[in-house]
Amino acid sequence: MKYVHGAEKGVQQERLLSLNSPLREIIRDGDKVSCMFKEMHQMIVDHRPFERSFLVDVPKNLDELGAIYQFGMVGEENIAMLPSYVVAIRPKDNARYPRKIWVEKQRFSPLKVVVYDNSGILLEQVVFTDLAVKEALPFVDVKFLDAVCPVRHIHQLPAQSPDQATFVVTKLPKGFREIFLARQPMHNTAQPVDHLLLSDGFTSVSIYMENKSAEMQAGLQSVGAINSYSRTINNYQLTVMGEVPAETVQFIAEGIKLRNLKN
Repeated sequence: MKYVHGAEKGVQQERLLSLNSPLREIIRDGDKVSCMFKEMHQMIVDHRPFERSFLVDVPKNLDELGAIYQFGMVGEENIAMLPSYVVAIRPKDNARYPRKIWVEKQRFSPLKVVVYDNSGILLEQVVFTDLAVKEALPFVDVKFLDAVCPVRHIHQLPAQSPDQATFVVTKLPKGFREIFLARQPMHNTAQPVDHLLLSDGFTSVSIYMENKSAEMQAGLQSVGAINSYSRTINNYQLTVMGEVPAETVQFIAEGIKLRNLKN
């Protein structure tokens, strides 16, 4: 992959390009994400009320996370031949994963990110092999790409208060809170899906609620550091997904109920 990051007048643009087939490019302009599939000449554009980096989200105020994470400098190493600090991020419970971030000394750019499970086994890593820094970086105009690729826009209602969701989250690990609720179609249908984003300031978890389908696979599924847990509630399909341990997504999912159901 090739990763490009730029900033202009307070707006960030990130580009993620695949160097092998299938060729694709993802561009984030603030809260707008465009995914272009070059071999199919198609593009999907999504507007999100929450800016999230492709690489790593680092809160501006780490002091607020002191109750749930411990941050510490644990060494110095070279990554892509650049001297870097090694920063360990250790959760104070088992509801989230430990991480390490290698930060280049001169410009404090993250050069390597590693995610471990709670027993110390490596689950996922992103490593840069080459870094180039320029004084100016022109933004890619996504409107130009619109002219050469059929575009599918994912329409969704503006971000709403979480209490407008069709469900209620009754159990959350310490530090997690509800960030925003969005309603949008998924799975190539016009059927709306409620998407509630949870975050502790560093780690995010998504909750999806939609009409139950015959293709649903209930239970736990894992891909690398990503775990998801699905179950049915009456005629609805619930999925909780995030880069957290399996026990965390299951804990959250089992504590969710429909808003119009009584205890």
